[in-house]
Amino acid sequence: MGSHFINTFSRLRNRLPGRENERARTRGLASVTALEVDGTTLRVAEVTRSAGASRINSIHALPLDFADGANRSDPALLGAVVARALAKAHLQPGPVIMAIPRGNVLLRTVTVPDTGSEGTIASLVRFQIVRELPFRADEAIIDFQIIRRLPARPTTDDASANVPSPSPSSDSVDRVEVLVAVAKRESITFLSQLAQSAGLQLAALGWASHANATWLRATTDPAPNSTRAAILLRPEEVGIEIIEDGAILFSRGVPLAARPDSESTEWIRSVTLELVRTLHSFASSSTRSNPTSAYVFGGTGRESLVADALQTRLGFPVNCPDIAARLALDRSQQNIAQASFAVLGLALGITDPGGLPFDFLNPKRPTPPTDMRRVKIIAGTFIGILLLICLFSLRSSLVNRRRTVLTQLQEELASGEKKRPTYRQIIQQANTLRTWSSEDRDWLDHYAYLSAIFPPSEEVYLTSIAFGPGKAIRLGAQARNGEILSKLDRQLRAAGYEVKPLAVTPGADRNGYGFRTTVELSVPSKLKFDLTKLVPPARPTDDISLDAPRKGGSR
Repeated sequence: MGSHFINTFSRLRNRLPGRENERARTRGLASVTALEVDGTTLRVAEVTRSAGASRINSIHALPLDFADGANRSDPALLGAVVARALAKAHLQPGPVIMAIPRGNVLLRTVTVPDTGSEGTIASLVRFQIVRELPFRADEAIIDFQIIRRLPARPTTDDASANVPSPSPSSDSVDRVEVLVAVAKRESITFLSQLAQSAGLQLAALGWASHANATWLRATTDPAPNSTRAAILLRPEEVGIEIIEDGAILFSRGVPLAARPDSESTEWIRSVTLELVRTLHSFASSSTRSNPTSAYVFGGTGRESLVADALQTRLGFPVNCPDIAARLALDRSQQNIAQASFAVLGLALGITDPGGLPFDFLNPKRPTPPTDMRRVKIIAGTFIGILLLICLFSLRSSLVNRRRTVLTQLQEELASGEKKRPTYRQIIQQANTLRTWSSEDRDWLDHYAYLSAIFPPSEEVYLTSIAFGPGKAIRLGAQARNGEILSKLDRQLRAAGYEVKPLAVTPGADRNGYGFRTTVELSVPSKLKFDLTKLVPPARPTDDISLDAPRKGGSR
């Protein structure tokens, strides 16, 4: 019940207005393998993170064996070739990350209100960007990175403050400048099917341009608030990324025809010309600062020549970083690392605690519209569960109280059972006293009266006396002979009592009294006597009943 309550509360919270639908980010992986298919070469970088720092374990450039006439655009075929190359190199990757090529991503910069919610900003970004897409919105995978935040301008009392701004984005609210990257769904599907065919666990799909920016940050020391250019050379392509404080301001890739080594001068001139045109174009169209430095990466062997030519044309420093010294790589791996900048940047980016700002496998998603009917249903369910919990808690409390009372009563009952004989005796005595009181008879006076009119103890003595209901007295007597009992009957009748006929039974005792009888008397209402005028029989001379008992209980 507890887990169901927590899940219900979590769903309700995520559906409330202003709550973003948080995406499942892939960030801070302990180990990852980055892959890139570069023509007929598979570039592999294995990176781990420990003690708060990422470390490059190994870099590989594996040849891909394609059959003659093989369709390299088939993800199943390409995945099988990649699997064979990894198996041949005895590599068994865990989580794998790949990147969408620069040319397959549409790049835009937009400004939207800063709502403080990632899901709401994603909704605003999608609303703006879908109108500019050259393909259908349902084919687009959109992710973005916040470049900078633009605080609202303070309000003024000028008359011009009352004039509405023609700009659709008002300066009166906080805004964010967002770099939006859009990829077609078919690009993501292609790489996902490739990984599946190769038997790989695809953890994320980054963006090649951001991987290049990560590589630049890892291999150079930027000055604060500086704008830099990363120039990336491949035999058939030259790319340029303009980066400011880790955010990509501009990205472009220019395909070049492969030229033999004898025409390296012409190739360098073409590369330099394309790069200078690109930088001039950025300077004329962007409101951001122009680059103040540039760095050249690549494995063509002409990086230093391109750097010298660019520095002459641009007038600011253009360097080729010493990657082996910077990342503590073996010299044997330096050449492979020079050409594997994309996979290295990709692996370093996902092992960083902040993760990838662009992940097309798990993009930032807009907050879904609030379904008030569903919110009411979930809220009602939540309140019902709370009421049930309160009801069960109250029931449990009342049951515990009753159980406590029951336990006390059971203890009292057990104690009463032990004292039952005493209680019964007390009740009987109380009933007797109550009966005596209700009959309004002084039975002690009758006892004294009978003692006075009874014959002497040498002739007869009482063995028992009982006063019962109906004004009855029952006497047990032991006499020496039958004549004495007849005399007793006459004396009792003469004293005013109504006497039932005596039943005499022979029964001698140790003192010589040979007859036993039971006398039943009824007290008439008219019977009156005066005890002061009665003279009881004299006490026998040998009577010891009133003497103090001797030691040991004998008399």
